[in-house]
Amino acid sequence: MEDKKEILYKCAKTLFSEKGFKATNVSNITKMAGVAVGTYYNYYSSKEKLFMEIFMDENYKLKKSMMESVDLNDDPVKLTSKLFELNISGMKNNPILCQWFNGEVFDKIEKIFREENGMQAVDFLYGDFIKIIEKWQSDGKMRSDISAEMIMAIFASIVNIDTHKEEIGIQYFPEVQMYISDFVMKALINAETDKE
Repeated sequence: MEDKKEILYKCAKTLFSEKGFKATNVSNITKMAGVAVGTYYNYYSSKEKLFMEIFMDENYKLKKSMMESVDLNDDPVKLTSKLFELNISGMKNNPILCQWFNGEVFDKIEKIFREENGMQAVDFLYGDFIKIIEKWQSDGKMRSDISAEMIMAIFASIVNIDTHKEEIGIQYFPEVQMYISDFVMKALINAETDKE
């Protein structure tokens, strides 16, 4: 028999996917799950918290599939460009992830994202990607005068720019991240290559 929390999660994911975040409420979720509203609050303090849990799970699946679908030995600029393209496409085509670009939804979940997730949003990629950066550095494909950890911090800042969509202009996202990534990657390519 399924755990009540798991049933609530599955029902909420279905409703958020079909109706969107704004049109889904706790009573819709509990009705579909066949549990009392009070039971919901034993597991989740708000609709936003449950949505964010589902969002982070979907985000993890997307990032994992992206890493599995690219050639990690590819040229650094080409690889990062491909990763950003896959991310943009994946987010736009996922009914949960595309909510991130809905201004009304974003306002409600951004604070929770910042408080509870922050860097955790990309932590699962850290171990794999820092090894790629270190390899690029040892192969002379990327500047080695900047530590791999600092380069990861630069990438994390690019990823976290989207928590400032409103200030920058939501209409420019996610393309703004792709451009910044491209500019940064070109600057990180081995400085010796530029001198040749």
